[in-house]
Amino acid sequence: MNAHNPLLSDDTLPAFSQIRAEHIAPAIDQLLADYRDAIDALVAPGAPRDFATVMLTQERLEQRLARAWAPVSHLHSVADSEVLRAAYGPAEEQLTEHAIELGQNRELYAAVQALADAPDFAALPRPERALVEHALRDFRLSGVALDEPARSRFREIGVELSKLSTEFSNAVLDASEAWHEHVTDERDLAGIPASGRAVLRQYAEDQQLDGYLVTLKQPSVQAVLTYADNRDLRERVYWAYQTRASDQGPDAGKFDNSARIEKIMALRHEAAQLLGFANAAEESLATKMASSPTEVMEFLHDLAARAKPVAQQELATLREFARAELKLDNVEPWDVGYASEKLRQRQYALDEEQLKPYFPLPAVIEGLFGLTGRLYGITLAAREGVDVWHLDVRYYDVRDADGRVFAGAYVDLYARNGKRGGAWMDVCRARFDDGEQLQLPVAFLTCNFAPPTEGRPALLTHDDVLTLFHEFGHGLHHLLTGIALPSIGGIEGVEWDAVELPSQFMENFGWNRAALDLFARHYETGEPLPEALFERMLAARHFHAGLFLVRQLEFALFDFLLHLEYDPERGACTLAVLEEVRKQVAVLHPPAWQRFPHGFSHVFAGGYAAGYYSYLWAELLSADAFGAFEEQAGEHGSVMDRATGERFRREVLAVGASRPALESFIAFRGRKPDPEALLRSHGLA
Repeated sequence: MNAHNPLLSDDTLPAFSQIRAEHIAPAIDQLLADYRDAIDALVAPGAPRDFATVMLTQERLEQRLARAWAPVSHLHSVADSEVLRAAYGPAEEQLTEHAIELGQNRELYAAVQALADAPDFAALPRPERALVEHALRDFRLSGVALDEPARSRFREIGVELSKLSTEFSNAVLDASEAWHEHVTDERDLAGIPASGRAVLRQYAEDQQLDGYLVTLKQPSVQAVLTYADNRDLRERVYWAYQTRASDQGPDAGKFDNSARIEKIMALRHEAAQLLGFANAAEESLATKMASSPTEVMEFLHDLAARAKPVAQQELATLREFARAELKLDNVEPWDVGYASEKLRQRQYALDEEQLKPYFPLPAVIEGLFGLTGRLYGITLAAREGVDVWHLDVRYYDVRDADGRVFAGAYVDLYARNGKRGGAWMDVCRARFDDGEQLQLPVAFLTCNFAPPTEGRPALLTHDDVLTLFHEFGHGLHHLLTGIALPSIGGIEGVEWDAVELPSQFMENFGWNRAALDLFARHYETGEPLPEALFERMLAARHFHAGLFLVRQLEFALFDFLLHLEYDPERGACTLAVLEEVRKQVAVLHPPAWQRFPHGFSHVFAGGYAAGYYSYLWAELLSADAFGAFEEQAGEHGSVMDRATGERFRREVLAVGASRPALESFIAFRGRKPDPEALLRSHGLA
């Protein structure tokens, strides 16, 4: 098996068409065995204690393992199946156990510490020092100082948490795919525009059904909750979507994440306390810009104090409009998107359907590439013949100004069965120069847009455009790194509350006329986005900004308080904590049966535990960073200023975690972040 195992190949890119579930276990077994042998040799008495031996050996081993696991992990997210799950779960547990075992290896810790204690450590280049410092911190956070039985217990907790996170996300996917509603009478879909109905018709055809299929895929949920005149249908979709993987809803109890949430919270708290932290929120901040829970809470409460009065006024206006114009005496959560869209059309004469013809996906991609070319001098060119996991996937070579290929990206943009919802960027290959060969960075860029229908290209909403720009921002952070040490290059090792800076920064260009002119043209006529339509879009930019912010604050406070105030005696009290937060910040309370936490994958199956506040924290940084481009536009007429772009690339994107994020921000902006920038970006300053 191993002789022909594609996961053990040293090829530049994964051979996706050859990867089978049965390849996973033997590949991981062999790689972990080789890894352990190499570490044993590294820590042996008399082995050299220099940077190349101690640190580059570990980076080399880690990259060999990542080359096998990255494609497997990606397939688990974009082409899920029962047979893949069966192989993925045990392998993930092995890898988690291995990582903790490595983090608790005291001989290895001593070898790394010896580098830091050496007289010439201060003379090492900044990235090399940062790699050593990060490694020492990660050893401490892996429990290297723990004695038995705490050491073994910490390791058990890590493996169990990894397993629970995978089970959590599997349950959300299964619950999402389990529910659908077959609609044969088009009148039941009144109000949903032709583009939305075409997507629902395509879902039906995919299942060999006549008519339409309403599902819990994002394009379907968005179409129904925003446009469907049928209030009962809106309520059913909201009910199914907001009770996924819980004890409520159409599949009550079948995929229930309730017990998993309890276990995850208990284990996180226990692990944090084993390491000497009061709770999991404190432990989380060990790798973030924010210095203390108090600083995070003050940041969130200050925002809430400014946003809630605005949200209350927005909701009052919406209720009055719904009562007078839509005959809705009580606005329920499943009415908010629908009524908001009608009010937005009334106030700004702006309908997303008017905008979508100007955002055909192929043109948006081309414009996005053109924008990055102007900012950073790079080009992206599609390469044919690359082995991919689905016919819709495209691969792009990334070339620098001199024409040299220095990175690559897989782009997978459409929603389909077996693919997790949402949008994300992940690492396929990291930039690595081990002195023998250079491994180029390669990214996975994944979205879930409505696919092309009936001979028409995929047409994006403006929100979709911003989502694409956001994920591409993450991609650029990874692809444009100048750091050739994977553990601190690109997004790796960057403080979690700063890692959204490059992604949210890119969204700003989606509101800029000069940037939009690169791609916003009618897919049939080629007509540019009309100025009047752009002005209405701009005027509506901060429509319901207060409601948006209090929703984000609800998520962030719920997540942080859940981890900060956890008490083993009473358990997670998930719904009680959520209710406490809603009393503080929410202006519209959902029904008692709503189970938002049970599908909150960011926190229970992603990297955002006690860190969801990072979106708002990083948005402050990104808004302030974009201010530098706006200042240039004031002087030279365009935000697409190459000199400012090159400075942003050099001081922020290229440096990875080789220095603290605040230092990188100051190097770019010439000062510390301005807290008012976030409020200005939402029109609330």
